[in-house]
Amino acid sequence: MADAAELVRLLRLRAAQRPSPPQRPGPSPRAQRLLRALPRRRRPPLSLRCRALDASGPAAVEGERGEEDVFEDEEESYFSVTSSGLSQVDYLGQSTRGDLNVRRERLEALGGNGESTLHGPIEEIAWKEAEEAETLLHDLGIADPFSVRHSPRGIFCTRTLNLRSISVIGYDMDYTLIHYNVMAWEGRAYDYGMDNLKSMGFPVDDLKFDPDLVIRGLIIDKEKGNLVKPDRFGYIKRAMHGTQMLSTPSVSEIYGRELVDLRKESRWEFLNTLFSVSEAVMFMQMVDKLDQGLVPAELGPLDYKGLYNAVSKALFRAHVEGQLKREIMAEPERFVEPDPELPLALLDQKEAGKKLLLITNSDYHYTNKMMNHAFNRFLPNDVSWRDLFEMVIVSARKPEFFQLSHPLYEVVTDDGLMRPCFKANSGGLYSGGSAQMVEKSLNIHGDEILYVGDHIYTDVSQSKVHLRWRTALICRELEDEFDALVQSHGQKEKLVALIQQKEIVGDLFNQLRLAQQRRSNSRPAQTLAATCMDDQELTESMQKLLIVMQRLDEKIGPMLESDGELFNKRWGWLSRAGLWDKSHLTRQIEKYADIYTSRVSNFLHYTPFMYFQSQEQVNTQRHTVCI
Repeated sequence: MADAAELVRLLRLRAAQRPSPPQRPGPSPRAQRLLRALPRRRRPPLSLRCRALDASGPAAVEGERGEEDVFEDEEESYFSVTSSGLSQVDYLGQSTRGDLNVRRERLEALGGNGESTLHGPIEEIAWKEAEEAETLLHDLGIADPFSVRHSPRGIFCTRTLNLRSISVIGYDMDYTLIHYNVMAWEGRAYDYGMDNLKSMGFPVDDLKFDPDLVIRGLIIDKEKGNLVKPDRFGYIKRAMHGTQMLSTPSVSEIYGRELVDLRKESRWEFLNTLFSVSEAVMFMQMVDKLDQGLVPAELGPLDYKGLYNAVSKALFRAHVEGQLKREIMAEPERFVEPDPELPLALLDQKEAGKKLLLITNSDYHYTNKMMNHAFNRFLPNDVSWRDLFEMVIVSARKPEFFQLSHPLYEVVTDDGLMRPCFKANSGGLYSGGSAQMVEKSLNIHGDEILYVGDHIYTDVSQSKVHLRWRTALICRELEDEFDALVQSHGQKEKLVALIQQKEIVGDLFNQLRLAQQRRSNSRPAQTLAATCMDDQELTESMQKLLIVMQRLDEKIGPMLESDGELFNKRWGWLSRAGLWDKSHLTRQIEKYADIYTSRVSNFLHYTPFMYFQSQEQVNTQRHTVCI
């Protein structure tokens, strides 16, 4: 995880140290040459000019000119691409599959090992090239890599991932490729769910949807009617009963002797996704009704777990009966937040040779409507969303899709008519099936596949645990959290300074207290100077230090309580639980997601050939953690 305090410090330091770019009348000579060359030569995409070496043929040895590795345009054949059969493991443990190589004959043309052109120690060469590359990026109008990677739209890495070695990228749809307005989508889900509760006899007329009541990553305690926020170890730091936050002493009294264990599904319900918002709001509001004795007796004796089941059933009916989705399909512009960059990011990946998959639990009609609305108007020429994907699978029934095998049907008409089939083919549109079927049909397995989704369990955890696919999590809230962390940096620095001052004062107080303790037992203090201190001086010093610490506590306490209010007034930061520690959500992300970001279109600010490297874990107990 990126360290926000350290991140902001580095950004400021970099800005202070980096001289302003010299004023030029235009791009550098090298940039001018590139800019002049690109439109004139009209080169085809690199993926079309490079052909992977065939491990079974004579061209498997790099540099030997064989039929399999010759470019159609001999003048353009500068590079070769490492195939699966020839791939190795680099010094970071990543596959070299998909890496680009300079052909041996081209290298010899440069002078043996290229030394005539790149003569000298590599450290000096790399320093000069990096400096020139940074200037060239600026001249070409491309964002500085450091700035891109450390921004609200950055892609963060928990496990090193070489995108060049990824052959297939699979995508979820809802809240991944399609982002909904939470107030609109979840608000209507809430309305339909409440209507169903009302039809069952529950009092709901005075209730309204409040999306700020909950955040992703919280956990419902179905036994106690509470919503809790645990740290990465499962210790509960904040809790709410009904719609009222509990005090710190109350949280300690209720949960001081137990940890959250998500394996106990009968008690704990993790809010994995933004789809969980409406359900959590409904449940917490109905807990208030139950506590106030307003739930009719004819509904039977209900405990909190029974109440949760009733809420869950009401919301499930809202989804199954189809009223909500019909409303969204009728007016998608009310619910879907457009992202013009998204189709272009996928187009880059496809043109780079990646096979793209769409694997969604939504049905065909809903999927087709949403994808048409979100994609087609932003794609070039006559390209449609279907042209982007090697295979589309609707009604996938995740997470079972990653574990079990369900019947496979091919969607054969625009009206959604389906017929049974036993094998999936490229370009097909299917319903059901399994992940193993996808692997078999594409002849690609395991870590050659990257799956991108918003649900930690359904999308990310299960594809990694059962298939060892590489994984990416989409969490739109990262953008708001990142901005809030930057805005609160000054307040955080003040808080940390006060805590550090208390630590120093406290260290001295504890040493004097120990000296007094030893003196009362006729033993020498820790040092000669401490032993020789006058009794009155020792006592007065301790009194003064104690008063300072107490006054510091009066200042620190409220600041700690308000830490994270810029993101959410009740729950604080998404990524943290307390000042120093990571939240349970952050732990889940680190465990199951190789990379994570706020939206799929963020890939557009990188390249399909990016090599993501995990960051050093720097004493996370003493630094602000930022997702």
